[in-house]
Amino acid sequence: MADAQQVSSLPLPPPQYYRQYTDEAIQRGTTPRPPAPVLDRYQMFGSDFHCDDLIIRPLESQGISRLYPPDVDRRQELKKLNVSILVNFLDLLEVLARNPANARREEKLEDLKLLFVHAHHLVNEFRPHQARETLRVLLEVQRRQRRDAAQRFKWQLERVREVLGACRATLSSTLPEIETQPTTEPEGDATGRVSPLDAEHRVGEVRGDEGVPVGKSRREPDLHPEAGPQTLAKEQTLDTPSRKDVLLCEIVDAMT
Repeated sequence: MADAQQVSSLPLPPPQYYRQYTDEAIQRGTTPRPPAPVLDRYQMFGSDFHCDDLIIRPLESQGISRLYPPDVDRRQELKKLNVSILVNFLDLLEVLARNPANARREEKLEDLKLLFVHAHHLVNEFRPHQARETLRVLLEVQRRQRRDAAQRFKWQLERVREVLGACRATLSSTLPEIETQPTTEPEGDATGRVSPLDAEHRVGEVRGDEGVPVGKSRREPDLHPEAGPQTLAKEQTLDTPSRKDVLLCEIVDAMT
């Protein structure tokens, strides 16, 4: 399949400009310098503008006579302008149908131009209000998103608290049963599982290694052949599982 052609809604840049910004020209530093910032006045669409002008300039400063008073309901005035534009357009069609060379044709064109300028000016006066409303909606969306995130966090926090409470209840019901058991080494729990220390001890008994300490095999050489009774007692104490280790093994077995 052929590659999809990318279509842009904007016109292509002029080739006489972008061809001057090649990689070689950029490395040599021969690219055209950017234009200097405008400090006084500039021209756009055939009209002169000053940098210190207001964003929405009054009609009088542009040399246009105002058709409505400054303090007026803009929505109602826009509706009146739309009706006036429609009526003048119908009058222009009538003039063109009867006598295209009539002088009223230029008059109607000027009237239509003036009405469109006023309508455009009224729309521009709504721009500050539009900016405020856009900012308000953006803040509302951000507040809603943060509120939803806080609600999800609270829900997750409640779930974590429930899980911790269930674990605490399980441990509190399991520990008294462990404390009532004898202090001798357990051979296995109610489910038939045996701890790794008991399993290794039983394997040693089957092999005939009753005299070999737990965790060693008969094939391992004795690293202390001339050790005294105190050293042997210390090694047996280290190899023998403590009470805490046995309790922890039983808790893990009960939870799994």
